[in-house]
Amino acid sequence: MLFNSLAFLGFLPVFCLLYFATRGQIRLWVCVLGSYYFYAQWDWRFLSLILVSTVVDFVIGLRLDKTDDPGQRKWLLLISMAVNLGILGFFKYCNFFIDSFTAMFDAIGWSSSPPHLNVILPVGISFYTFQTMSYTIDVFRRKIEVERSLLRFATYVAFFPQLVAGPIVRASQMLPQLRVDHALVWDRFLSGGTLVVWGLFLKVAIADSLALVVDGRFENPAAHSALSLAIGVVFYAFQIYCDFNGYSTIAIGVARILGFDFLDNFNRPYFSASFSEFWQRWHISLSTWLRDYLYIPLGGNHHGVGYTYRNLMLTMLLGGLWHGAAWRFVLWGGLHGLYLVAQRVFGGPIVDFLQAIRIPQVVCRQLMIATVFCFTCIGWVFFRAESASDAFFVLQKIFRVSEYQFANVTQKFHVIKGGMLIAGLVLAEWVSFRVNVPRLMTAYPVLRIVGIAFLVWSIAFLGTFGENAFIYFQF
Repeated sequence: MLFNSLAFLGFLPVFCLLYFATRGQIRLWVCVLGSYYFYAQWDWRFLSLILVSTVVDFVIGLRLDKTDDPGQRKWLLLISMAVNLGILGFFKYCNFFIDSFTAMFDAIGWSSSPPHLNVILPVGISFYTFQTMSYTIDVFRRKIEVERSLLRFATYVAFFPQLVAGPIVRASQMLPQLRVDHALVWDRFLSGGTLVVWGLFLKVAIADSLALVVDGRFENPAAHSALSLAIGVVFYAFQIYCDFNGYSTIAIGVARILGFDFLDNFNRPYFSASFSEFWQRWHISLSTWLRDYLYIPLGGNHHGVGYTYRNLMLTMLLGGLWHGAAWRFVLWGGLHGLYLVAQRVFGGPIVDFLQAIRIPQVVCRQLMIATVFCFTCIGWVFFRAESASDAFFVLQKIFRVSEYQFANVTQKFHVIKGGMLIAGLVLAEWVSFRVNVPRLMTAYPVLRIVGIAFLVWSIAFLGTFGENAFIYFQF
């Protein structure tokens, strides 16, 4: 079920009515069954995978709590990781590895024709497997107490706002909130509803409008001019941001209405002046997950420069592979790994040079923001292109600056509309650095009413309607 669908428009009021009319165990049953229904609207068969992950990690959590033997605890953790990563690996990466090994064998002259399995990628599998794994790892590390209610744990895993596309909510954050019967609070309803409308605006008005320009350019890059492709790349940077941020914002807003607090998943990432800052602002729930459960266990930056660079590269390569079963995603992750390494090597000297030639600090920051954005867009080419070869073709073509003529740009109306939407978004985010908008709306309720009315009008007037799936559903 999509947040931007008529089905969800009917589902949410009914769920809220049942949710606030119940208490205790009955409310948890409403949550878990409602969440299963929400997921089953895509394909009920894959509910079995959620149930397997739920039961396995719940039982392993109980077993971890009962034993202090280091060997047994490690084996229990390995079983959890094997089950979760095994499910994720089979459904998401099975054909990727088959095709990769086939290509490798063909390259060295060993002919092979292994079967290509007809495997469907379950929606949200990358998110809920990471969520259940983090619970088991935290119990293993004794950072959180074990959850003894299977019903409560199942609700945590399947809670519908963040089930299929995040944010990845930690058990330490969510489980304590599930032990409280949240009442309907008018202020939370208003602030949560505002987030829902803002998220729908990001998705329907901006992301889906930009998609009209982006899709054709990446589906057939040879048919477009250099400037047209460059516009497509920039538009995609904002399309994926508004699409994914839109989903996260709706999820956070719905959760807030129901009484739950989720951490922000995006924090104006295109205003980042370094790549490390970018990853502190982009897909925060994933970047912190990779930091806590991969980068730091690998050694982080505590074992010398060489190991730090290795750990950064491994973390970003695996982060890229998490996004999709294709080499272009690995290349995307590898690029960001190189960016982070290059920042550590050259970042300090570049800043010192800019200060030595007396460029004002505010100008230095703007130059760094522009640089980070440009290199981030280069990475997005690999993320969006149909193949790695298409990505290299697009990059080769967009650097032909001499061929930049607006007359050769197709879909001029949609390009101008998209440019205006992007400009409006950038301006709004720039203002949000200087004005605490939520606090202002709380102090002056009329501003909230005007803001919501403007967003609803903008969605109706500027939106692209077709119940387009969110981009991160496929991850």
